[in-house]
Amino acid sequence: MGDYTNMSGYYDLIMTSGYYNYEKIVDNLVQHLPFSNVLEIGCGTGLIMETLAKRQPEVVITGVDLTHAMLTIAEQRLQTFSQVTLQHQNVTELSLDNSFDLPFSYGGVWYFVIDGDKEPFLVSHIAQDEPNRIGLAQIAKHVKAGGHLLLGVQGPHHDYASPISNGMLYSQKIEPADHGFIKHYYLADGEKKLMAQTIHYRTYTFTEALALLKDLGFIYQAYAGDKPQFLTFKKS
Repeated sequence: MGDYTNMSGYYDLIMTSGYYNYEKIVDNLVQHLPFSNVLEIGCGTGLIMETLAKRQPEVVITGVDLTHAMLTIAEQRLQTFSQVTLQHQNVTELSLDNSFDLPFSYGGVWYFVIDGDKEPFLVSHIAQDEPNRIGLAQIAKHVKAGGHLLLGVQGPHHDYASPISNGMLYSQKIEPADHGFIKHYYLADGEKKLMAQTIHYRTYTFTEALALLKDLGFIYQAYAGDKPQFLTFKKS
């Protein structure tokens, strides 16, 4: 599974420079109210959790992530929110005391890519097939019957370089790979390279993804509109 230690110190700076719209993400989460117990799968530095906790202070929120450095930042960010709990866990060995009515992953472990009129496909930070199946099975064990699993939607990945809010240059490069792709992340301040991170991703066709999730009791709920933030799967 992808470890973001090298990126962690710059993650907030990159993500809040227009990479994600956190208010819009949470707008889509709260459309699923009422819910009382939320799990973010791959919570990173806690940017989504912070926005959700401010908007819905009565909701109990748990976040799990594999990268210690990310969780350290999240702990600082979320220390004033008593309803938030953070845990260092690998999703393939997920073991939590609670069950959840709204687990979600936006860019954490799993998400879908929609490219125009093309069929969506599932992207995973876990590069091998069997750990993906194990990880999703572990998630299924922690979801209440009737609960909704939300998997985020992103646009297509491509090579690009763009200045971020402080003038540094963020860039990324995509390479094809068997059953997925490799993504290289870079951050530079002039000629000085500040960060380099490489993550191997696995992909599944929409048909494969629906079948995999259906086997675990998750039924796809068709979305309305042309730019959803999440695809929704109801636990039977």
